[in-house]
Amino acid sequence: MAATEHPMQALAAYLPEGSFEPVVAYLHQYKVHLTVTKQRKSVLGDYRHAGWGGNHRISINGNLNKFEFLITLLHELAHMLTFEQYRNKVDAHGKEWKQCYSQLLIVFVQHKIFPPEVEKALQKSIANPSATANGESALLLILRNYDAIKKEDHFTVADLKEGELFQTEKGKVFKRGAIRRKRIECVELKTGLHYIFSPITLVKKIT
Repeated sequence: MAATEHPMQALAAYLPEGSFEPVVAYLHQYKVHLTVTKQRKSVLGDYRHAGWGGNHRISINGNLNKFEFLITLLHELAHMLTFEQYRNKVDAHGKEWKQCYSQLLIVFVQHKIFPPEVEKALQKSIANPSATANGESALLLILRNYDAIKKEDHFTVADLKEGELFQTEKGKVFKRGAIRRKRIECVELKTGLHYIFSPITLVKKIT
């Protein structure tokens, strides 16, 4: 997996206007080694705590739009702050992490960095942060509007109407079904098997 160690000034290209200085303040204060990586399908970001005499290490996917990049970075910085205070004595996404993440979001929302619709969606995260991206599907659907590059004929599963057909990255064809709590049930046409999709999954619409 190729990765790039970004100097502080180069980092500004990945962040929304007004967020560079406060972000760098955290990175310097806590000696965080930040790596920007290529896209990883399983995670948007990652945190590794400092070893003896070492630095905290955070990696963020470089393909994210600026607002999603910042939010992901704050998620990982919350892990770092939790470790600084509690070491390994608390759950990774327990109440201590939620408190740290909420406080970081409040600070950056107060800087008026985010568009109004993103800021509104973040209020739910501030009230009850989710451990995973799937738990923040409403926020992520809004963030998708700010992606610089959009694939033609590609939509999120949530954008499709019930009964519409779509193709996944692996070439399988599905019919979009009903919403089951926070997920969407879909049927694979070839096998008739039912699968559960995250609303934010990007697929190719079949017309």
